[in-house]
Amino acid sequence: MARNELRPVIKLRSTAGTGYTYVTRKNRRNDPDRLTLTKYDPIIRQRVLFREDR
Repeated sequence: MARNELRPVIKLRSTAGTGYTYVTRKNRRNDPDRLTLTKYDPIIRQRVLFREDR
């Protein structure tokens, strides 16, 4: 597999509806499904769930 196929760049979008996003990479072998992480949203100043946006 090529480098871009194994670790693609993804956007993590806030589920709070603020439109805030994080940009990161993920490993498709370890996480083949959509990624969900709890991260800080500076717009509402809370930790909320961020989901992978394709």
